[in-house]
This record gives sequence, C-alpha cells and structure tokens, in this order.
Amino acid sequence: MPDHELRTAVHNAYSAAAERPTQKHAFPVGRVLAERLGYPAEVLNAMPAVAVEAFAGVSNLAVSAQIRAGARVLDLGCGAGLDSLILARRVGPTGRVVGIDFSQAMLARARLGATASGLEVTFARGDAEDLPLDAASVDVALVNGIFNLNPGRAAIFQELARVVRPDGSVYSAELVLQEAVSKPDHFTEAEWFA
Repeated sequence: MPDHELRTAVHNAYSAAAERPTQKHAFPVGRVLAERLGYPAEVLNAMPAVAVEAFAGVSNLAVSAQIRAGARVLDLGCGAGLDSLILARRVGPTGRVVGIDFSQAMLARARLGATASGLEVTFARGDAEDLPLDAASVDVALVNGIFNLNPGRAAIFQELARVVRPDGSVYSAELVLQEAVSKPDHFTEAEWFA
C-alpha cells in the first residue's frame, strides 16, 4: 500500500472510531481495551466517558511513565485524549500537556473530555512528522502506538528529538509481530491494525 493510501486508511479508521466507538473496528477500542492494557479502574472511572470509550492505544504509558509534577508533556497521537487527561492530572496545575493528533474527529472528542473533566490540556491538529511545537519545548513525550501506522518513522524520530529538551525523555509503545508476515509487500487495511 503506498504511503498516502496508508495514511488515508489510518485517518479514516481512527476518525470512524472517534465518531462511532461502539461499532466494530479493525482494532480494539474503549474501556475493555484500556483495562486489558493495565489502566486501573479507578483512573478510568475518574475520566470522562467521551475519552475512555474511543481509547485506541497499545499500552498504559500515561500511567506507567515517570512523569514529575510541573512537567511539560507531549502526547503524540493523543486520539480521544484519555492519556492526555491522565497526564494533566499527573503534572498538576504547574505542568502543561499538549495532545497532538491528525484526526479532527478524535480531537473533537478529546476537547469534549477536557471540558468535561475541567482539566487544562491543549489539543492541536498536527502531523507527527511536522509537529507544531517549538524546539526543546517539552520535558517528556509519550507515543502510544503510532509508529506501525506511519511510514514516516525517521521524520517522527527527528521531530521528537527536536521538540524534547536535551535531557528529556521519550516513552513509546508499539505492537510487535511475533512471526513474519506472509506477504510483506502487500498489507490489507485490516492487517495494519492486527
């Protein structure tokens, strides 16, 4: 699948999950997924349903990463905003969380969650390969499952190196295949999310 077709397919799939989270998708979505990944029930219970029901990450980085109060944090590929909201609670009123996503539908859901929670998070439309952030402007970046879905990985790593301060941290989680795929040059849309 050419890069532009993959990007369009991923955008459409994640936008559909934001707009209709209870329908069947090519990947798991929602609270059951979050619980399977180790998000504590009390954390999920404290978050707005609008953020939990469209969660589509691959790990519980927002819960497990070392984040200090007052930190400036980037949630790259923030989706429905669950991780961003958890991070906003962790950094407290002196910290700052910016959630970046390329799906307006996911960002709309994330903004609703921020309003419902009363937490202050900046959500912005952006591409992982060209972040709308200043150099060395964040202490910590979290990337919860976007590398397999974006062929511009080298550019993403360059952008992370640019926006994270020199002694900052990057936490990333991704799905990894346990065996080779039968046709590595031809993936169906569903296989990208498997």
